[in-house]
Amino acid sequence: MIDFKYLAQKYDTPLYVYDFNHFTQQYNALKNAFKARKSIIAYAVKANSNLSVIRHFANLGSGADCVSIGEVKRALLAGVDKYKIIFSGVGKRDDEIKEAIQKDILMINVESEAELKRVDAIAKELGKVARISIRVNPNIDPKTHPYISTGLHENKFGVDIETAKGMYIFAKKSENLNPVGIHFHIGSQLTELEPIREASEIVANLVRSLKAINVDIKFFDIGGGLGIKYKDEELIKPYDYAQAILSTLSGLDVTIICEPGRFMVGNGGWFLTKVLYEKVNGDKRFVIVDGAMNDLIRPSLYNAYHKIEVLNDNKEISKANIVGPICESGDFFAKDIDVPKTNPGDLIVIHSAGAYGFTMASNYNTRPRAAEVAIEDGNDRLIRRRETFEDLIACEVDYLV
Repeated sequence: MIDFKYLAQKYDTPLYVYDFNHFTQQYNALKNAFKARKSIIAYAVKANSNLSVIRHFANLGSGADCVSIGEVKRALLAGVDKYKIIFSGVGKRDDEIKEAIQKDILMINVESEAELKRVDAIAKELGKVARISIRVNPNIDPKTHPYISTGLHENKFGVDIETAKGMYIFAKKSENLNPVGIHFHIGSQLTELEPIREASEIVANLVRSLKAINVDIKFFDIGGGLGIKYKDEELIKPYDYAQAILSTLSGLDVTIICEPGRFMVGNGGWFLTKVLYEKVNGDKRFVIVDGAMNDLIRPSLYNAYHKIEVLNDNKEISKANIVGPICESGDFFAKDIDVPKTNPGDLIVIHSAGAYGFTMASNYNTRPRAAEVAIEDGNDRLIRRRETFEDLIACEVDYLV
């Protein structure tokens, strides 16, 4: 049991707290689910990019799914094996592609014909061979929030099957490209298995057709997206997930790459914030806290649900909005939820905040970002100090001119 009051007193609020033992359990659950096959679990760095978090997974044997050269550098700095790093993303700059090739990572995941030609040209300039995969868009509805759906033609990600075939033929003919992988990812917070299986079947059949023309795909990258429980979701079990994928791969000798992010860290994180005071406008009650949308934007951005727990013994309960100090009407963590009467200083715990919490934080309203703390085997340690005002202005120049 984590003593949130002790942590808030020791490190102050707003504060992110992560349970590294939970992270280990999630990694092992997924790795064991694929034990019948060669596999790489490549942690999706975007979910929580703290170096200590990445290093924890690296020590377990994890790779890294990266969507910027900055994330690639984080993964390498944290000790991830370069041959377990994938560089994905729709819009890679030339300098990012160049650096990824020079760092000799496992592969660059290409998302368009135009990008493939840039990778080819840059590899030629460097006199190197770039290992690539191509992101295929199987046009499968993932049955998730439209903002985190990625596998339909209306989404910006990947290419269709026929375009992918042409790109693989181009890559095979190039002296500077080595098409070693194929990739698909239909969305995030997935809770239905059948769309995943259908997408895998479509992409596996493409691999078979590619092998027939001597394009030897070695890595079958199934992306990530496994959902977690925020409220009352029915979840996909890792074993069932693995079996659905494996059922589509008969006759194919490929290494499976899985890129979980939220699944690994989401429910192993909490956001702590303190009550400043309460306010009533007419019949509307507001609990005003010291955390804000700049710290945890998911409720504002997606209208996402997070379980909220008030750590006091007050039995007087009524509906309230939990809101922050930022000058936006969208600055809320929850609306019209039943919470006890609070007093200044009461601690509020926001659950399921380990993924897409701190990584999406900003300094809006010149607010320093929160500190981050790791809990492992009952011990706590600071893994990112709280920002200061001096940190916020460190990059600004000529303001006295």
